[in-house]
Amino acid sequence: MNKSIIAVCALATVCTVGMSGCASMGNSADIYSGMQTQREQTVRMATVESVRPVTIDNDGSSVPFGALGGGALGAVAGSAIGGGRGSILTGIIGGIAGAVAGNEVQGRMDRHNGLEITVRLANGDLRAITQADDGQMFYAGQQVRLLSSGGITRVTV
Repeated sequence: MNKSIIAVCALATVCTVGMSGCASMGNSADIYSGMQTQREQTVRMATVESVRPVTIDNDGSSVPFGALGGGALGAVAGSAIGGGRGSILTGIIGGIAGAVAGNEVQGRMDRHNGLEITVRLANGDLRAITQADDGQMFYAGQQVRLLSSGGITRVTV
């Protein structure tokens, strides 16, 4: 096997492992990172005014490992076709196609369903908090807790 193919395969493996390591925990009210545990949070009671479904898009918040990994895999697959200059050309075409496909896959993985929850505090102020839709049901008139710490607020029942 050609040394350049081995190098590209190694790069693709590193990119794939890197992508899995960068998977987001999301914005769910039920998921805490290790750094968020054992930290005091301010708790306020509120009443839900309205709930609206939204799409949360983490676009631009991560390294484009989908494009990198897809491009590397496409280049390896393309370079396996043909010989000589044809192999180089198909490797380039495969790399470009793989990068486009990998970027699209990552883009779809970076989007998930969320809720925009508008609540009224006891003093009458309105607040809107957007978080991942983790299956917790919220409805107008419901009493909820707002947990706030470090600029992050979660709505829980």
